[in-house]
Amino acid sequence: MHSASALVGVAIAARLPNIVLSANGGSTAYNIAQSFAPGTGFYTVIAGATMPIFDGFTLYNKQKAAEAALEQAEAQYRATVITAFQNVADALRALQADARAIKAAVHAEDTAKASLDIVQKQLSAGQVNQLAVLNAQQTYLTAAINRVQTEANRLSDTAALFMALGGGWPVGCTTPVWRECAMGDAPVPIATPKAQ
Repeated sequence: MHSASALVGVAIAARLPNIVLSANGGSTAYNIAQSFAPGTGFYTVIAGATMPIFDGFTLYNKQKAAEAALEQAEAQYRATVITAFQNVADALRALQADARAIKAAVHAEDTAKASLDIVQKQLSAGQVNQLAVLNAQQTYLTAAINRVQTEANRLSDTAALFMALGGGWPVGCTTPVWRECAMGDAPVPIATPKAQ
């Protein structure tokens, strides 16, 4: 936008008259000894002005083209800003959805573990066979894998939020918890949204 704005100024300046001022100084004398004596110096000041008269509206159209390029640059800037806000909003919504998914996955894992414990006790009492225990174990392990996958999605969406916000986090901060990192004297907090 800055360069497009400068080009508009250049196009406007090309349509204005060009004024040149110059000055010359000198000395007149019949010999070198009199050259620096008072009264022998002279000065000439010259001014010249040129202005485009017959340009067939070329300079005017160049100015209009530069103004249109500036409007285009402004529109691209606005689109970039809107896209950046949209990326941040999308990342925040994804983190909210991830928090709900993690809550559900943790509940499913806890329920499957409780069910596995009950089936193992029933096996000890002789009420069920080994196949029921294997089914309960499979359900529990599937729930555990789903929980890990939802946590991985949350971490991925957290990284996407950091990127949408412009990044700039120090390399030493890699864990998704509040942590102090060595950046000068002040610690830098890095946080991951908590599951709600």
